[in-house]
Amino acid sequence: MTSALTARGLQTYYGKSHILHGVSLEVPEGKITTILGRNGAGKSTTLRSLVGLTPAREGAITIFGKETTHLPPYAIAEMGVGFVPEGRKIFANLTVEENLKVPVERPGSWTIATIFDLFPRLKERRNNKGRQLSGGEQEMLSIARALLLNPKLMILDEPSQGLAPLIVREVFRIITQMRAEGITVLLVEQNVRMSLEVADQVYVLNDGQVAYAGSAADLRADEALLQSLAGVSAEKWEIE
Repeated sequence: MTSALTARGLQTYYGKSHILHGVSLEVPEGKITTILGRNGAGKSTTLRSLVGLTPAREGAITIFGKETTHLPPYAIAEMGVGFVPEGRKIFANLTVEENLKVPVERPGSWTIATIFDLFPRLKERRNNKGRQLSGGEQEMLSIARALLLNPKLMILDEPSQGLAPLIVREVFRIITQMRAEGITVLLVEQNVRMSLEVADQVYVLNDGQVAYAGSAADLRADEALLQSLAGVSAEKWEIE
């Protein structure tokens, strides 16, 4: 199976604080890979290292066969990598439509028109300012903005954080649609039940190290292992 992204031995620091201790992972093309772990396990730092926001001091990253370890974030984005950061980071004083015009569109099927087809609520609120949107609408706008890059790889950091259950289901439905469209997805999530329902493979981080790597279905089926790794229940919560 071809890998869209490979990371080997990432050592990442914030100042003198050593956060990632030799993290390695592979993200296969056309699949959903999720990274789980308790708060402070190094999940978001891993994503920031992969997209160049917090470069690793040691290790190697390859995206679509190209060495990207020391590339700046804009160069990684230009390769077809979309990133939806934790906290959404939309422009509060711009309208929905103005937010969508910020990215430089790459050739592909995702346009503002197709975005409005996927997110009817954003179309209804196209003239509303970002600050006037609900948390769920802001998350949809953040995802929509990244889709306009027509990415081959989409990286999402805690997309369901703080959202109501019905909106969480909608966000995960969109994530599965990305896979159906041929987009490779790397997802950091604390909503273990939902992420294990949609993911093909999973990594669990603990104190900046990979504690588990394998099939999402296998981990979902092993309640005792999941409890020991992530301290959570994998009770089934299907996307209806």
